[in-house]
Amino acid sequence: DLSVSKTYEDFYIPRLKFTNDPDVLSVQFLNRHQNELDLWMINTNKNEAKLVLSETDEAYIDVTFNLTFLEDHSFIWTSEKDGYNHIYHYDKAGELINKVTDGAWEVTSYYGYDEDAKRIFYQSTEQGSVNRSVYSIKLNGKGKKLLSNDLGTNSADFSADYTYFINTYSSTTTPYRYTLNDAKNGAVLKTIKDNQDLLERLEPYNLPKKELSTIEVNGNTLNMWMIKPVNFDANKTYPLFMYQYSGPGSQQVANRWHSANDYWYMMLAQKGYIVACVDGRGTGYKGADFKKVTQKELGKYELEDQIEAAKTLGAKPFIDEDRIGIWGWSYGGFMSSNALLKGNDVFEMAIAVAPVTSWRFYDTIYTERYMTTPQENPSGYDENSPINHVDKLKGEYLLIHGSGDDNVHVQNTMRMVEALVQADKQFEWMIYPDKNHGIYGGNTRLHLYKKMTNFIERTLGEPSN
Repeated sequence: DLSVSKTYEDFYIPRLKFTNDPDVLSVQFLNRHQNELDLWMINTNKNEAKLVLSETDEAYIDVTFNLTFLEDHSFIWTSEKDGYNHIYHYDKAGELINKVTDGAWEVTSYYGYDEDAKRIFYQSTEQGSVNRSVYSIKLNGKGKKLLSNDLGTNSADFSADYTYFINTYSSTTTPYRYTLNDAKNGAVLKTIKDNQDLLERLEPYNLPKKELSTIEVNGNTLNMWMIKPVNFDANKTYPLFMYQYSGPGSQQVANRWHSANDYWYMMLAQKGYIVACVDGRGTGYKGADFKKVTQKELGKYELEDQIEAAKTLGAKPFIDEDRIGIWGWSYGGFMSSNALLKGNDVFEMAIAVAPVTSWRFYDTIYTERYMTTPQENPSGYDENSPINHVDKLKGEYLLIHGSGDDNVHVQNTMRMVEALVQADKQFEWMIYPDKNHGIYGGNTRLHLYKKMTNFIERTLGEPSN
C-alpha cells in the first residue's frame, strides 16, 4: 500500500533493519539479476517510503550486513562501486558525506563504529591480498591506525563498547594465536592461547612447508601456494597434483595456518608428489574486475587459468608434465571435471567431489547472480558445463558424491554418470549413502581420503624419488 516512485517485478528483500528512529525501517530491494540494489527508508507510522540509495553493477552486487545508523541518522555502508570494496558515509537522505577508506585493496570485514571515539573498525587486504589486517579509522577518513601486529591473517572480535578486541592470528608457519588487545592502539594486553605446544607436537613429523608465491598466467599475476617434499631435489622430476576451488569471490591461497586438507597434501608431498594451488580469475580480494570477469561464463576463464597454470608448472624441470592431476570439491569439482575434459592434453587425472555438472541443476539465487537465466544465457550454461563435454574424456576420472547432498544435488552426478556411460567412457565413481555435501560421519571421511589417495597413486604413478 506504500506510495513509491519505483515498481518491481521479480525481486528479493535480502535485508531488513530498523534505523535509530523506531518508526523508520530500512529495507533493501534486489532485482532478480542481483545487479540493482535499492535501500529504502520506510516510515511505518506515516506509511511513507523513500529511496535513499541505489546501486547498479554490470555483473552483480554482493548483499552484506554492513549498515550502521548513527545518532544523526546518517549511515555507514560498504560498496564495490569504485572497483574495490570500501566504506562510505551517507547522510540520512542518501547524499554522500565522504568515502571513508580508499585504495587498490579490499575492506574484507566491517566490524562496526564507536560513537564515542568516532572511529570505524575494519579488516582489509592493505598488507597484501593473501593477508588480513585490522584497522581503525576516523569517520572522516583520517587518522588510520593499524591494530594488528603481525603479517598474516588477523581477525577481530570487539567488545560491545569497542574498548577491547580479541585478535585471532595465524600464518602459514604460526598456528592460531588468540590475544586480548586494546582497541585504541592494538597493544596486546594478554595472550589467551598461543598454540606453541602444537608446533612442538608437529616437529617430529618433519612436515613440508607451504610456500606462498605468485605465477604469471594469461597476463595476470595469480597467487599460488606449493608444497614440495621435504627432501626435494631440483634435479629430479615429480608428479604434480593441483587443488583449486575457483568459485566467484573465493580464496584458497592465503597466509594462514593449515586446514585439514593441508595435512593430506603434506602427506602426499612426503610420498613424493608436489601439490599446488592457484587462485585464478574469478576468485576474490583483488578487486571487482578480477572477480567479476567470469560473469555469464562461469567455468570459462577460471578453467583457462588452471590449464595454463598446469602448463607453466609442467614446463619446470622438476615437474613431470605427463603426470599432472587436479581435484576439487563442489565448485572445485565442477572445475576439475572441466579441466580433465577440456584440458585432456594437460591433465592425466581428475577427482571431482560433489561437483556441479550442469548449471541448469543448481539453485537459482546463486546461479542467476552470475549467469542470469538459462533462457537469457543458454550458451553460458551449457558450454562451460562438464556434462556436455563427456566425449572429450581421455584421462582417469574419479567422481564422488553423497546421495543426501542438499546443496549440490546428487542429480548432478547421476546425470554425469549416464552421459559418460552413453559416451562409452570408462571412469570410477563412489556414492556415499545418505551423506550431505560435506560427506562426513563415522568412518566416512577416512574412507573418502583413502580412496582419493589410492586413486592418485594409481593414476599419477609412484614418485621417482
